[in-house]
Amino acid sequence: MILAAMVIFFYAIFKILTPNNFGSLENMFSYFQSSIIYSVGGCGLYFIVVMGLFDFAVGANIVFSSIVGVILSEKFGYLGFVIGCVGCGTLIGIAIGFLYNNLKVPSMIVTVGLMLVLESLAVFVAGGVKQTLAPELRFFSGAPGNIILAALAFVFMWFILTYTRIGTYCNAIGSNEFVAQNMGINVRKYKLIGFALLHFFVGIMAILTVSYGTTMTALTGMSTMSRNFQPLMGTFFGVAFRKYGTPISAIIIGEFIIAIIFNGFVALGAPTTVQNIVTGAALLVIVTLTARGKRGSVVK
Repeated sequence: MILAAMVIFFYAIFKILTPNNFGSLENMFSYFQSSIIYSVGGCGLYFIVVMGLFDFAVGANIVFSSIVGVILSEKFGYLGFVIGCVGCGTLIGIAIGFLYNNLKVPSMIVTVGLMLVLESLAVFVAGGVKQTLAPELRFFSGAPGNIILAALAFVFMWFILTYTRIGTYCNAIGSNEFVAQNMGINVRKYKLIGFALLHFFVGIMAILTVSYGTTMTALTGMSTMSRNFQPLMGTFFGVAFRKYGTPISAIIIGEFIIAIIFNGFVALGAPTTVQNIVTGAALLVIVTLTARGKRGSVVK
């Protein structure tokens, strides 16, 4: 109800300020379609964020997996496209989890290093050429294809959280890793699983991203980092509202709220700098609300 009220509140504000350029049914459906791309990434990030971990390589993996998927699609069609994106993304997640467990350094340091590596690999694999998805392979570029794929991702997350131990153990590790280990939970194993699941969802996000934009260009100099934060904000919505039930709905609605805010400022003609200010402010507010532990507890 709180999230639904936030949707109505922000919609009403921008509809009043710019009634002719914002808020039609067609526009709202377009906002929703763009937001579900980030919702898929937010679902993946949930598995590591609840354990107190973070991953700076998400954006780099989106770019790299998209490029690999587009290249394979030229030879193997949809099969190459899907396997290229999801398979590449998942393998990178497993590699990140393995390195994190064995190097024994903070996840941010590991993933920053991997981000730079993946950016360079993307440039090498793409050959310095913008990769374009063939027109006949753009089923996931809009409804109903993108909604079907995103819905399958959400159902998969719901299944994991409801019928497996992964969600419970990830929460336990995030609450107190030492206690979780003493209870017999294999912490290293579930951190590896967390990174693998994250980048499985990143692979699905890569499919939706390159289908929506139809092209993908390799970036260097940490330029992919900007792709990390919008799905992360959805994850924080999920973490904040998980005590009321499954976090999936909170992630989806939270990303929709962010999309409404972004597009509201676009309708107002606000410059990109203002949108970035709003993004940063929203991230700070969400982090502040979700990072408050119980009195005396330590937030990782």
